[in-house]
Amino acid sequence: MKHPGYLTLIVCLLALSSCNIFKNSHSESKQASVITDRKWQLVELAGKPVANQVNGKIPYILLQQNNGRYVASSGCNGLGGTFTLPGYGRIKFTQGLSTKMYCENMEIENGLSKALTIADNYSLDGNNLSINKARMAPLARFKAVE
Repeated sequence: MKHPGYLTLIVCLLALSSCNIFKNSHSESKQASVITDRKWQLVELAGKPVANQVNGKIPYILLQQNNGRYVASSGCNGLGGTFTLPGYGRIKFTQGLSTKMYCENMEIENGLSKALTIADNYSLDGNNLSINKARMAPLARFKAVE
């Protein structure tokens, strides 16, 4: 007679843990929808502040949810490619085409391109987005452009 009690306990625990899985999944998709289809201005790269304008242009990134593409500018050339959000704060960028003009301050462009290539996760804090590699300091920080 003791076995049905254990079985009931196990079923209840499984039901409770499955509710938590669905809650996390919903939370993750909500967070992903917050970072996509929104323009993010680059404010910090490799721990160093980035000027509001580089070569007369605002450096930014835009993640397009409908086609999984991103568009970015570091103040000179346009960058683009695809991205995926596999879940749990993970992000993966694949670099596509970019223009190849030479401008002053190319270090911002080179740094952003490298950051996008090696990033594997992101974090969101209000209107601030960070792209990161593992648990290291953020590779790049962005603020939402209203």
